[in-house]
Amino acid sequence: MAKPKRKYVCQACGSVTNRWQGQCADCGEWNTLAEEAPQTVFSAKHDLSSGGRQIRFEPLDAPGEKLVRRTSGLGEFDRALGGGLVPGSAILMGGDPGIGKSTLLLQAAANVANSGALAVYVSGEEAAGQVRLRAERLGLSNAPLNLAAATSVRDILTTLGTMDPPALLVIDSIQTMHSDQIEGAPGTVSQVRGCAFELIRYAKENGVTLVLVGHVTKDGSIAGPRVLEHMVDVVMSFEGERSHQYRILRSIKNRFGPVDEIGVFAMEGAGLAEVGNPSLLFLSGREEPMAGSAVFPAMEGTRPVLVEIQALIVRLQSGATPRRAVVGWDSGRLAMLLAVLEARCGLNFSSAEVYLNVAGGYRLADPAADLAVAAALVSALGDKPLPKDAVWFGEVSLAGEIRPVAHAGIRQREAAKLGFGRGFGPASAATSTEKGLRYDGLTLLPNLVDRVLSAS
Repeated sequence: MAKPKRKYVCQACGSVTNRWQGQCADCGEWNTLAEEAPQTVFSAKHDLSSGGRQIRFEPLDAPGEKLVRRTSGLGEFDRALGGGLVPGSAILMGGDPGIGKSTLLLQAAANVANSGALAVYVSGEEAAGQVRLRAERLGLSNAPLNLAAATSVRDILTTLGTMDPPALLVIDSIQTMHSDQIEGAPGTVSQVRGCAFELIRYAKENGVTLVLVGHVTKDGSIAGPRVLEHMVDVVMSFEGERSHQYRILRSIKNRFGPVDEIGVFAMEGAGLAEVGNPSLLFLSGREEPMAGSAVFPAMEGTRPVLVEIQALIVRLQSGATPRRAVVGWDSGRLAMLLAVLEARCGLNFSSAEVYLNVAGGYRLADPAADLAVAAALVSALGDKPLPKDAVWFGEVSLAGEIRPVAHAGIRQREAAKLGFGRGFGPASAATSTEKGLRYDGLTLLPNLVDRVLSAS
């Protein structure tokens, strides 16, 4: 038998190396490499072609029990999941510390318990008394929820084996769990991977909806091995700035529903409250038209959300290097758009500082935001307010063309529903104009500049 080799695993990104070093070569983190116990090395003669148990194959149309989704009692949570909790599914939820993950899941578990189903909440970070204090603040003290504070997966699974399988099992968090069969401290790659595997296997075998809370790194990605995201059925990210009221629950991976679906919540004194119309939340406070402000109908999964994009242009008197500051949008995309405005439209941004902000702390990744950002920049440069009842959407190419985008009709329908009377976008979207909304199609970026700067 060959001699087992040592290997070192990064606790931040999960990369593997054969020797220890101070800095991880993949993620750049310092002092994160930890030695893992080597696995048994088998000889080349090891054969797995016999000696196992035969499995039974089934056709796709084989009759079976239909899985029925269970509501969590939170409409926005169910929407982000694709319609509700699927029995036997494993959900991984990540988010910054203090964003409200535990509060959201405690509310969902209490709602499931109040509906007559069995729900279990296991906390590895807080004592049971601390969780009860939060439940009292949220008005959930009377919910028949099974609560425990434990970190041993063996103890948890042994206890669950003595009772009926719960409808919902919450583990807060997977980084605090440990198995006595695996070497290493809780939170290491091997412990996270092994504990998650055992909990997911229990959920699949017993039809339990399992929710695992995951810590995140400083760049917002879920800490631990990347394989953890492949093992689960749904990966969700709870986003938002703690200084802002709103929170967004975003579906990143979903085997049972659409990806990039969102649920919107508002943090209040009594917990997280659902926001049925998030557009009103992000557009509040728009009484008078101001230069540099444009409204963009964004698409989050199947939901349209209207957000406000704000731009500020500051002319420099000296020869200092102008700043480019962006909040809520891609800074590289802004640099490209400024280059197109200068090269194709003759506008001068090189001697001015440019500040761009998406109101409410919202983060945009939709390429259709190009036209709204361009409209806000041109409006701020010329000090010309845009029409207050107008929305802007469309992708801008390097040639200055306004390219078509997906879901133009849904974007216009949401704008008309909220009282907007005008829409500007790609000329190809004029065929899907919503009743009550006057749509102006644009083909080139200079057409936008002419409309904004010639406005009285």
